[in-house]
Amino acid sequence: MNPDLLLPIITSMGWLILAGVGLRSHQLGFGQVAKMAIAWVVIFGGVFLAVEWFLIAQGTASALM
Repeated sequence: MNPDLLLPIITSMGWLILAGVGLRSHQLGFGQVAKMAIAWVVIFGGVFLAVEWFLIAQGTASALM
């Protein structure tokens, strides 16, 4: 993992916590909150992986030139 991505990972976890608190404030059942929380983790994880893949691909392409 790239050390430059440490701050974005920490801030993403903060946003996930805020999303979880927002979901919980709607007084939904635990099952619904758990499903929505998993969906948020999947969304953030997918975006993180896409950005990481793009940065690796960009570095590999620049190394080939």
